[in-house]
Amino acid sequence: MGFTTGFLGGFTLTASVLYLTISLHTRNRITQAALLRQQQTVLKSVIEPAPPAGEPVARVEPAGLAEMAKDKWNRALETSLKGVYETDWRRVREEAEDRVTTAIQRIREQK
Repeated sequence: MGFTTGFLGGFTLTASVLYLTISLHTRNRITQAALLRQQQTVLKSVIEPAPPAGEPVARVEPAGLAEMAKDKWNRALETSLKGVYETDWRRVREEAEDRVTTAIQRIREQK
């Protein structure tokens, strides 16, 4: 092994060991810093609790033209069906019979 090869091999080995050591040290410091921040947050929350979160705000989206048309149709249908449901059909039948009877009597009187 020549001087140049040995020198470059030694330099590479030393540089690799230094790089790995510094990289490991940096990762350890980053992990320790994160742990310290987490512990600080926990201790602060014990001494000074965070204010409670506010009530969630309901999201309101404007109705589109199709939705407004559907709502209008549903209201019209509802009022129509309510009218049909609340009608006293016996009274309607009796009134119709009375009208037909009256019409028939008028026709007979004219003859």
